[in-house]
Amino acid sequence: MNPIGIIIGVAALIVIGAAALVFIGLRNPGSEDDRLLQSRLEEFNQRGEKIDLEKIELSLPFQERIIYPTARKLGELAVKFTPQNALQSISRKLELAGSPGRLDPTVFLALQFIAAVFFGGIILLAVTFGQATWPIGQRMLAILGGAIVGFLFPQIWLTSRINRRQKEIRKSMPDALDLLTICVEAGLGFDAAMAKVAEKWESELSLAFARVIQEIQLGKIRREALRDMADRIGISEMTSFVAAVIQSEQLGVSMAKVLRIQSDQMRVRRRQAAEEEAHKAPVKMLIPMALLIFPSLIIVLMTPAALKLMNSALAGMFQ
Repeated sequence: MNPIGIIIGVAALIVIGAAALVFIGLRNPGSEDDRLLQSRLEEFNQRGEKIDLEKIELSLPFQERIIYPTARKLGELAVKFTPQNALQSISRKLELAGSPGRLDPTVFLALQFIAAVFFGGIILLAVTFGQATWPIGQRMLAILGGAIVGFLFPQIWLTSRINRRQKEIRKSMPDALDLLTICVEAGLGFDAAMAKVAEKWESELSLAFARVIQEIQLGKIRREALRDMADRIGISEMTSFVAAVIQSEQLGVSMAKVLRIQSDQMRVRRRQAAEEEAHKAPVKMLIPMALLIFPSLIIVLMTPAALKLMNSALAGMFQ
């Protein structure tokens, strides 16, 4: 058999496997796993059969039994060669992103290596089947560049998740503080008001409030739970809000008054952020205008003049 054909076949299998692992890893595996296991347990309970964990596990889909554990094992192998600071940085970013898909640093490292193999395999197939004949050095550089892009792709995706989550929380904080203020003024305690916000809304901020309530119910001190929430979110607005709440609790200041002041401040900050984005709009519009709109205008305006010049007596001067 042709050795080149064997190499191409192995590369294609690697690319397909890497694509499958990336797809399984970047979707939301945790909640679906729990839902499937719960449905299997309820089904066995309704039948009155004896619960066999091995049988329940075998009833799960192939990707939940084989692919995802394989990615976790690959991540555990990568952890052994990864500095502790890098692991802490990944863990911190996953917390700021809200733990998407219940990923942990082990699985995230596996996704990085899988994405590197995936992108590198795509470049390998492109330079192998492409019509351009590249030297071996350029091929290796292209494959290495694709692998580097693939390795950095999960980091870019995670950074975008962090920015989107923080932006959503900034946008919803004034309304959430208004609801907190109304609940406290109506006679509810601060914990009950947070629980009411978590119950009425479905957003990243309500999920953060719900986690604080759960931690308090499990025995954590409220100020520590609030500080941990501010650390997990990582925005200055939440840090100042938590500091104001803790100070009001320690000094005995009216919680409703503090929440009202914080709500007004958050609304002012949101308006200032919107004005800042509006001021950035003209600068951001320069690039599409210079690359797309201006050339089109030049073509539309100059084409009739150019056609008239070509049919006039001046055209003979350039022949």
